[in-house]
Amino acid sequence: MTGLTHFDAEGQAHMVDVSDKAVTDRIAVAEAHIVMADATLALITQGRAKKGDVLGIARIAGIMAAKKTADLIPLCHPLPITKVSIDLTPDATLPGIRISATVKTSGQTGVEMEALTAAGTAALTVYDMVKAVQKDMVIGGLRVTLKDGGKSGRFENP
Repeated sequence: MTGLTHFDAEGQAHMVDVSDKAVTDRIAVAEAHIVMADATLALITQGRAKKGDVLGIARIAGIMAAKKTADLIPLCHPLPITKVSIDLTPDATLPGIRISATVKTSGQTGVEMEALTAAGTAALTVYDMVKAVQKDMVIGGLRVTLKDGGKSGRFENP
């Protein structure tokens, strides 16, 4: 299992020791999308969803999720997150919502998992908010598009 940092020499899962790593500014951006019917998208963009402001609530859910990532993903380190922003953009060409989550910290390990968790949770929240009118929505495209900081440097996935 060479190169897999979450496994020891015997192949057992463990939490990576980051105590000797330098504290650096780190950022990660992740994206996802949720595809839905035109009518469902109109319900969201026109503010007619019975549960309330779909995009506003999904934004808050994504922020909360980023802060709770270490509680959800077993081998993630709890991090002092310094910024979380969630952009939810209606896109008639999907049709649906495009989601981008940006997470920043100054720490000894990156925030890719926090960004992924934020984007995924925002998408799940959109689904939850309008599932009463459409149950066959599809969540997809969850991926890291940018990671910067730390020893491994910059990664971009356009």
